[in-house]
Amino acid sequence: MELKYWAATDVGRKRAHNEDNYLIDKELRLFVVADGMGGHASGEVASAMAVHTIRDVIRSERDIIDQRREHDPSWHMEICTLLEYAVHTACEKIFAKAHFEPEKRGMGTTVVCLLTVGDRGYIAYVGDSRIYLLRGEVVYQLTEDHSLMNELVRRGKIRADEFADSPYANFKNAMTRAVGPNEMVEVDTLDFDMIPGDNFLLCSDGLYEYLDDQDIMRTIALPDISEVPGRLIDMANTRGGKDNITALVLQVPASPDDNDRAAEINLTLDTLKRLRLFKQLSYQQLVRIMNVTRVLPVEKDFVICNKGDPGEDLFVILRGSVSLRTGDLEVAVLTAGAHFGEMALIDSTPRSATAVALEPGKLLTISRTDFYEILRKEAPLAVKLLWAFVGDLTDRLRRTTLDLSEAKNGEIEDFSEDLFDL
Repeated sequence: MELKYWAATDVGRKRAHNEDNYLIDKELRLFVVADGMGGHASGEVASAMAVHTIRDVIRSERDIIDQRREHDPSWHMEICTLLEYAVHTACEKIFAKAHFEPEKRGMGTTVVCLLTVGDRGYIAYVGDSRIYLLRGEVVYQLTEDHSLMNELVRRGKIRADEFADSPYANFKNAMTRAVGPNEMVEVDTLDFDMIPGDNFLLCSDGLYEYLDDQDIMRTIALPDISEVPGRLIDMANTRGGKDNITALVLQVPASPDDNDRAAEINLTLDTLKRLRLFKQLSYQQLVRIMNVTRVLPVEKDFVICNKGDPGEDLFVILRGSVSLRTGDLEVAVLTAGAHFGEMALIDSTPRSATAVALEPGKLLTISRTDFYEILRKEAPLAVKLLWAFVGDLTDRLRRTTLDLSEAKNGEIEDFSEDLFDL
């Protein structure tokens, strides 16, 4: 996959020296931005150590990348683990240097890094620097700030628009995680499909504090990429420039040959987003769900599951239609965008109906094992998913009670799939 990239950094209008650093390794296709902290040039030392250590570790373990097992989920996990290990190594080195040089005690840095392999992107990050994705005409934040403000907002303690007038206002820039102040740090990772036309912005908080989604959308997709970082930096300086400013822009040029693949990825994400179970998820969380899905092509009359089979998977219809049957009775016909079998994500109760494809199509499947793994690793995501399940089950119970009441009164009609724990 062809890539275009450009970067720039600036001290800003208020700071005496620049503690930001960035790195582009063309051979590895690795892009890193780090925003140092610590003062007296210690932040600059920490951020420089971070970007170079991450590059050195990934280069030394390049054989993992060169294996190129694109269809093996464990390989994607190995690359995410490699990025995580690289950031951990940087953290240990920065902490050790501060231990032996007391004047640098407490120095640290944020880190965001993007590694591209083939048509897939891999992200690792710590702190409050960010990575944005512009896809189509929508801007998505792919990283989540490890800051006090974001943590309080995420836990529902305060709304973002209330923070400036809250007792925490003086701690707006306080971070809950950074690379270096402690010997170890928790690293977040994400892997995702890249498609032609995607545009990425890696930046420090000195830039994004002055931008909104419209600013990003209008700027990072400009044809002359060499102008983009400078324009963004000028924008931040014009609006205050109170911190160091770094912008690294990456573009994936559009290609007509890949239009089908791009359409398939967008269809999958859009379909998942419309489901009640996933409607409240952020884009980042939605990508995590999509990463555990599997595509199941079906032909007409293909039996997807039989009544009495143990339930193991949730099914989402991408294309085509599916008949739900019990005996000779057709209970319901589901079309693209519908789903069935969600109870299988909770337990292995036998299927209460048979599902048969009425025409050629495609389904997404999510296994209970993969679903549980997400719940175990992603607490905020787990809360959203379980809350959605409670709402869905409540609606099912109400509709089933109503259907049974009508049946009791002699108004028997074909029951919908809501009666079936598929």
